[in-house]
Amino acid sequence: MGAQTIIEPYTTQVLPEPDVFIHTSGGTRIQAHSNVLASVSPVFENIIDQPCKHRSSERIIQIHGVPCNAVAAFITFLYSSMCDEDEMDKYGMHLLTLSHVYKVPKLKQSCIKGLTQRLTVENVVDLLQLARLCDAPDLRVKCMKLLTTHFKAVEKTEGWEFLNQNDPWLELEILRFMDENETRKEKSRRHKKEQELYAQLGEAMECLEHICTEGCTDVGPCHVEIRKEKRKPCSKFSTCQNLQLLIRHFATCKKRMNGGCLRCKRMWQLFKLHSYVCQQTDSCKVPLCRQIQLKMQQEKRKDDPRWKLLAKKVASAKVICSLSFPKRKRDEHIRVMINNPEIRTFELQ
Repeated sequence: MGAQTIIEPYTTQVLPEPDVFIHTSGGTRIQAHSNVLASVSPVFENIIDQPCKHRSSERIIQIHGVPCNAVAAFITFLYSSMCDEDEMDKYGMHLLTLSHVYKVPKLKQSCIKGLTQRLTVENVVDLLQLARLCDAPDLRVKCMKLLTTHFKAVEKTEGWEFLNQNDPWLELEILRFMDENETRKEKSRRHKKEQELYAQLGEAMECLEHICTEGCTDVGPCHVEIRKEKRKPCSKFSTCQNLQLLIRHFATCKKRMNGGCLRCKRMWQLFKLHSYVCQQTDSCKVPLCRQIQLKMQQEKRKDDPRWKLLAKKVASAKVICSLSFPKRKRDEHIRVMINNPEIRTFELQ
């Protein structure tokens, strides 16, 4: 069968006569212009710059190993910088290979984007192997994520069976990625849980200051009159109510003198944590704040670094939480609530 010539969609009135012929695996000859190829691809430029054996002989470039129509779509892109969806559906993998081999970055990015959108359980293994060969890290990451999410389904495909039998190193890389991904997720879950705990402690600190400064429904400082019929629940009443119950217990418990009450120990820890967070000890109304700070300075306890770290994390979680509020509420959330220099005890109603 004679060689077939494909005429590319360029206007001969603008461009000179073709001076290069692309030969494909199927015996197809594609006409092209050396100056166009050289301007788009440095690989073509090096090939074209090589001297011909005979001056009269045609300049021929061999592109084998891919379908003829894929080569035609590749050459068309070099002229038009366009690749339609139908071509991407049929020849996306071949076009990515050609764009990598002949160093055409614009086409390579288009192929990576197009193939990422066409990722499926059936083709993910093939695209992962291609992404590794063609140095396409974005496509590789997308493939890895799909593999991790749908691993049981991928395991049943022919691509995975072939990989399992012929490329154990890539299989090991995939399994290692999945293990690291699960480790990252677990670390993220643990961090999120810790941040929630620190945020709850930060809210408890705010409620403690609120109770000691303004008073709430049942507990407040001695100078504040608390009338239940006029007091409305505060914005954080759920936390505030539990803290008021704890304070009432702390004020009346008989066991705390001997350190035998867990609820009193919890209240004492809140007082201690507050003393690390508090920046206005001279005007703070929270009981024991100044005394605890003075005692810590005198004794220089060994557990100070741990408490300081906890206080730092609580303060950090408080700031992060406040940043999620609207600006007006954020300013109210982080304002200093302590102005009175006197330190007083609670008034229980």
